[in-house]
Amino acid sequence: MHSKLLQDYIEKLQVISKCKKKSILDLACGGGRNGLYLIENKIPTVFADAKPSALEQVRQSLLVEPYLSNKALADLWLVDFEKNILANDNIDNQPLRNKLFAAIIVFRYLHRPLFEQIKQAIVPGGMVIYETFTVDQAQFGRPKNPDFLLNHGELTQIFSDWKILHSFEGIVENSNNGEKQAIAQIVAIKSE
Repeated sequence: MHSKLLQDYIEKLQVISKCKKKSILDLACGGGRNGLYLIENKIPTVFADAKPSALEQVRQSLLVEPYLSNKALADLWLVDFEKNILANDNIDNQPLRNKLFAAIIVFRYLHRPLFEQIKQAIVPGGMVIYETFTVDQAQFGRPKNPDFLLNHGELTQIFSDWKILHSFEGIVENSNNGEKQAIAQIVAIKSE
């Protein structure tokens, strides 16, 4: 099931993608549940992940409806966003360099060195939708590693120079299993 947050902003994403004539990047897409929702809504989407098995799962999903009729809108990108990214002197270590997207969506993934690249890869007037776990998640289960958990207020601080349409930080119930999760969300527009 796709994210409710994505559903809430699907019309805005459709307009931005059409106006900017750019795809939306589903960064660290995993099995592609959120990007597939974009495809279902006729939005060009790049599914990016480091795992070939994840992209194969997306490819298989694109072979059935409701995605099949829009499958031409999908691109698959095998990329390791974490490989040597700290060595910024090498272009190969900056996977988003010279790429532009109408929007970037990120769910349940955190690699802090990517934040500046994400901000640069979104066209002016484009959008970011980001949702992942906060430090409070450790009390409920995985992940527990602080490298994969946002600090309080971190997303808002990172995108403080953008127009923030939505910001949330707190405890929610997972709709799949009813377990509690500590998450942060942001939806923001880059200045024109």
